[in-house]
Amino acid sequence: MRLVDPADPDPALIAQAVRIIEGGGLVIFPTRTLYGIGGDAMNPEAVNRVFRVKQRPANKPVSVLINARDDLARLAVKIPTAAVRFMETFWPGRLTIVFAARPDVPSGLTAGTGKIGIRVPEHPVTVRLVASLGTPLTATSANLSGHPGADSIDQLPSEIIKRVDLVLDAGKLAGGAGSTVVDVTTDPPTMIRVGAISREVLFPIL
Repeated sequence: MRLVDPADPDPALIAQAVRIIEGGGLVIFPTRTLYGIGGDAMNPEAVNRVFRVKQRPANKPVSVLINARDDLARLAVKIPTAAVRFMETFWPGRLTIVFAARPDVPSGLTAGTGKIGIRVPEHPVTVRLVASLGTPLTATSANLSGHPGADSIDQLPSEIIKRVDLVLDAGKLAGGAGSTVVDVTTDPPTMIRVGAISREVLFPIL
């Protein structure tokens, strides 16, 4: 476990986390609300390991974090106009957008749906981590499946801490609602989960 400044993370610590993830390892990292488990989203074995650590059912997809909109081409088949409007307004931030996934996206991420949820993070530690990694990062909460997420390190299940390779402790996080999830593979887009951004705020921009 390593302490990390939530506003100005040590580059050496970020580099250590990147090396671990590039090697197929898993890192617990802070987001704006809860701690997450990060692995290389394009590495099928790393994705499978995330599922094992969380005891997550295989029929539940895992969304990913990217550095910028330019990275979408690695993951999404197409970018609808509605998605562009959502991204321009809410990225970086707490909106996960569900796209049609490219065929080479690991099947564990899509859970057989053919779709992939994508978000650009806003927490400084996560921003630095994803930018330095250069590949999408899994974006699932650091909890056992079906249990509440953790907004502090002492809330993390011991079973998870023992099975990851590094924990980045940024102190107490904000907690509260997670990201809102909207599916742009339908026309009009479909609200999958109401989180930090309400329907009343999201849909008027279309």
